[in-house]
Amino acid sequence: MFPQFKPAGDSALVIIFGDRIDEGINKKVHAVANAIEKTSPDWLIEVVPTYTSIYVYYDPLKLGYQEALDTIKPFLSAEPKEEKPRIVEIPTVYGGEFGPDIEFVAQHNGLTIDDVIEIHSKPLYRVYMLGFTPGFAYLGGMDERIATPRLEKPRLKVPAGSVGIAGKQTGIYPIESPGGWRLIGRTPLRLFTPEKNPPTLLQPGDYVKFVPISEKEFWEIYKREWGEQK
Repeated sequence: MFPQFKPAGDSALVIIFGDRIDEGINKKVHAVANAIEKTSPDWLIEVVPTYTSIYVYYDPLKLGYQEALDTIKPFLSAEPKEEKPRIVEIPTVYGGEFGPDIEFVAQHNGLTIDDVIEIHSKPLYRVYMLGFTPGFAYLGGMDERIATPRLEKPRLKVPAGSVGIAGKQTGIYPIESPGGWRLIGRTPLRLFTPEKNPPTLLQPGDYVKFVPISEKEFWEIYKREWGEQK
């Protein structure tokens, strides 16, 4: 039965709302997480929502696990607000130097490269959570026809904006970092800008729509977002 509660070390607890990736469960996760954050009690350090759970980090010098649990339980009644979701279009150039693994994805699934592009750019993807690196959005809703295993040996450097596939998931690298996802394209948008508030373009609860563009369009947008740097 859910929700379930577990300690996570001596300064955090976990609230578990389910055991599968589900939009309804994720909406409940974010509703409760937002309700806890809005109160801003002095003992609260951080609230971290995931696909199906919430990590609540607290100051152990101000209260213990049971007291934190008793304080948090009333927030479990929070329900998601019925609001029109924000849809963020992500212009993406597929293949070539921008998506060096797209041919592998196609061959692995018995498809053409054009099939992969069409299948990948068709759905609306829900942003379930942010993690791994600042602004890395874990997206739900990818068609399993293009599911592909990760690289056996991760790359040491993946360019910011790279769009990848790992298993049944797709995502976008917001900053240059190591990574083992199969790269199928790249967006010129700047997904993480530390000086902005909020610093991340995508937020949990948003929906993403990938829009195929040409290489020429990529560089035009890139210059507006990043300047002349490459």
